[in-house]
Amino acid sequence: MFRIAGSVTAARLTAACCRTVTTKQFQVHGASLHVLSSDTSRKTRHGPAHRTPPSWQSVRSMASAGESQSKINYIFFGLAALFGGGGIVYWWSRKYMRETSKDTPKKAAAAVSSASKEAAETVAEKPVPETTKSAPAAPPPAVETPAEAAPDAESKKLLDAVPQSYPDFEVMPEIPGHAKYLLIGGGTASFAAFRAIRASDAKAQVLVVTEEEELPYMRPPLSKELWYSDEPKLVEKMKFKQWNGKERSVYYNPPSFYVEPKELAYQENGGVAVVKGRKVMKLNPQKQVAVLDNGWEIFYDKVLIATGGRPRNIPVFERASQEVKDRVTLFRGIKDFKRLDEVSKNASSIVVVGGGFLGSELTCALGKRSRDSSLKVIQMFPEQGNMGKVLPEYLSQWTTAKVREEGATVKPETFVKRARFSDGKVILKLNTGEEISTDHVVVAVGLEPNTELAKESGLEVDDMHGGFRVNAELEARSDIWVAGDASSFYDIKLGRRRVEHHDHAVVSGRLAGENMTGAKKPYWHQSMFWSDLGPDVGYEAIGIVDSSLPTVAVFAKATEKDTPRAVVEETGESLRSVTETEALSIFGSAMQQAAPATVPDLEEATLPTKEEAVAAESSETTAAPEVESATDEPAPDVEAAAKLVAEVEAENRVAPTPKEDYGKGVIFYLRDDIIVGVVLWNLFNRMPIARKIVKEGKQHQDLAEVAKLFDLHADED
Repeated sequence: MFRIAGSVTAARLTAACCRTVTTKQFQVHGASLHVLSSDTSRKTRHGPAHRTPPSWQSVRSMASAGESQSKINYIFFGLAALFGGGGIVYWWSRKYMRETSKDTPKKAAAAVSSASKEAAETVAEKPVPETTKSAPAAPPPAVETPAEAAPDAESKKLLDAVPQSYPDFEVMPEIPGHAKYLLIGGGTASFAAFRAIRASDAKAQVLVVTEEEELPYMRPPLSKELWYSDEPKLVEKMKFKQWNGKERSVYYNPPSFYVEPKELAYQENGGVAVVKGRKVMKLNPQKQVAVLDNGWEIFYDKVLIATGGRPRNIPVFERASQEVKDRVTLFRGIKDFKRLDEVSKNASSIVVVGGGFLGSELTCALGKRSRDSSLKVIQMFPEQGNMGKVLPEYLSQWTTAKVREEGATVKPETFVKRARFSDGKVILKLNTGEEISTDHVVVAVGLEPNTELAKESGLEVDDMHGGFRVNAELEARSDIWVAGDASSFYDIKLGRRRVEHHDHAVVSGRLAGENMTGAKKPYWHQSMFWSDLGPDVGYEAIGIVDSSLPTVAVFAKATEKDTPRAVVEETGESLRSVTETEALSIFGSAMQQAAPATVPDLEEATLPTKEEAVAAESSETTAAPEVESATDEPAPDVEAAAKLVAEVEAENRVAPTPKEDYGKGVIFYLRDDIIVGVVLWNLFNRMPIARKIVKEGKQHQDLAEVAKLFDLHADED
């Protein structure tokens, strides 16, 4: 059958003129005549059907038929407009056009049929004389098909406007059957990966499959800035104001950045498509096929597993009744934020279970909201203080006091033994014997890596750390990479690890994307993480920061510049890891001059551009030999270092008095007298220095001298 296709403008003009087509519309609006083949109009696994172009005679015939009919239509439209209220003329013109519009396709089809017959008409058959009655009739002479006449200039112009092959979007499947680059998961690691892929392969076609009904977004603001907004309409759009007041969206890219999945294969310049609300259930590494939860199969060339993790629950709530479960939030994504945001506006009390980064951030955020309402916020955890698994005891105790100042009730060394539902409330029985009645419970006790794909796909899981076990290039098997929270990777300095932080997701995702395009780079980046207890207190950390390790700390008086709000105002960036871009230029030369033998060659720690919105050093993802000191250091005084550590450990066991205030400082975590981790307390834009110190893996004779590299007294009067 013959159909007309063109731009939206052409379609509207066609409808206004009783679905006729003129030569002008053909030329200006790019409308095209085509034949829909029944063989190619069916859905296929490897892409949509294609329509084939017609001959130039068909194009010219249809254009001529449409042009003559449209002239009559325009005359009647003109008469109707001339008479204004002439209802009779208008009615007659509409009636006439309805009748003639029915005949127009028939006339056009007849014209095309006539043109085809003329092209295929054979030479007239001459009569064969009969010789005898028994003689067989002579075979007809060979028929020569006349050569197709060359189109004239106008017909050629019409024919050139017809695309030679283009997809039929009406019959193509919603999910493509093949993807050169398939990314499983729609979080930060996938975002960093498809940016890296597109940077290396400008015309790459990348397909992202995510269980969430959201486009890729950043998670840190869900427990930080979004809670401090005074504009509810802004929050409804998932936008927030950074600590410096600048507006920003949690989504990495607007919807216009992405293409429809079914159109991905026909993007000449490549693109990124996101399939939302679907889960990959199985990979077949031999056939390179991914099977979705609806049974659909996607063939891939390269695949990245960036499935992240799911919030860990605790047994007491897993065994509880459904009424209790309905009032428990395992906080992780946008859906959880929206739910808790709504609950906090109507509830009289909320209990936060967990004293780590997420639990402490949410407690401070809810505590701030409780100041302007009757909401009561209670936080409980088994440790002695907030972030007790990370911070030294004295700093953990100080942090707990800070959380209480935000308006929350904090219960250290407390956990839930039983939970039941009564009179519309959740009743929590605590290990202390106390019972608490609350409207809602938030559980923030860490993540479980999503590794369900491993068993069905023949992939190895790290039994000790969790996550998919990968090699130095983040590859689990041939053409299968893993990045983000779900990857168990080998750290050349600190051994095999699994990290659950934003910076690691960015850097590992980017490296995986580069390796999917052939880079073959090993992973040896020391990722960092950060936490803000509101706009005035925050810290950054790198390496192994475990409170069970001995620590040495140096503190100084804080100034107005030593707050999360100040660093965002200075850099314009709320994602703290991205501010490393600014840090290297500020402190790089000073660090080289201060201690060239202690931290050599800082210039090699080159950071990516800020426009990439990727927080990591590009050199950290490339192979490089260990850098030795330019001069020989004297042997460290082991006895003196051990004595210093013992003194600090004794100090850590003493709780701080209320008057103590740890303004800003640096905390070193030691293992075998080697710095394996660093916490920068209200000290910002110094992470490249900390990263190089951890990377060196050396013993230092005087840690106070090492602390000078961080320029603690730079802003003091």
